[in-house]
Amino acid sequence: MAAGRRKHVTTAGAGAPAGYTAIPVKLSKKQQSPHYLYVKEHKVREGTDTTHPPNRTLFVLNIPPYCTKACLSRLFSCCSSVQSVNVCEKPGPREKPEAPKSKFFNLKTVPGFRVAYVVFKNPAGVQAAKSLSLQGPHVISSESHPVKTGIRKWIASYAASVVDPAELKAEVDTFMQTYDKKIAEEEAKAEKEEGIPDEEGWVKVTRKGRRPGLPRIEAASLRVLEREKRKRARKELLNFYAWQHRETKRENIAQLRKKFEEDKQRIALMRAQRKFRPY
Repeated sequence: MAAGRRKHVTTAGAGAPAGYTAIPVKLSKKQQSPHYLYVKEHKVREGTDTTHPPNRTLFVLNIPPYCTKACLSRLFSCCSSVQSVNVCEKPGPREKPEAPKSKFFNLKTVPGFRVAYVVFKNPAGVQAAKSLSLQGPHVISSESHPVKTGIRKWIASYAASVVDPAELKAEVDTFMQTYDKKIAEEEAKAEKEEGIPDEEGWVKVTRKGRRPGLPRIEAASLRVLEREKRKRARKELLNFYAWQHRETKRENIAQLRKKFEEDKQRIALMRAQRKFRPY
């Protein structure tokens, strides 16, 4: 089975996919049937995956939702020191992960069964992890490290989702200070470079004025509002006095009469030109 696929198998009688080793695990000692994790050594071309180095990375399939990074780290720590555990929705190379910038925003959770990359500090940890298949089912949840499932997990997730207003305000204030500082630096840099030609002799021209750099949608909205304003002002001045209103009505009636006479003449001309021409 290729590393790009996942297979969800929980029955003890099912064999491991080709190239994988099955490690039996249990959520607790009370569980009768074990769940199987399928592991293999992660092998890629050198330089293609900088986050998961070859010879020290173990690729794990069929990870249940209740099994967290901490659970995997404790499970494989008996083989060798674990450097990092990366749990993701599907396998594939990725760049070096960035540290989370926010505690409240852009938090991504991976639902359902997942895959993981376990990186050991020592290359011997990969082979030692494969030998765990020869031992009995490994218990994930213990008294010292309980794993929450069911309603307890939902309650913990809800409690963690409640935002502390003071922490949120502090993070937003920090973000806005950083943003204002960045904008001020960009404006100072643009003002410093204004009118100075570059290496090829070109001078960068920036738009300045009463409304510098308006977005296209905002500029279009302002044009429509100004046009409506001028039209309304013209209409108000046009029929402002009573005599203006009378003159306007008289002109409209005269135009209607003139058009009526033109239509009568056109109809009479069409009747005169109508002839029976069979050939």
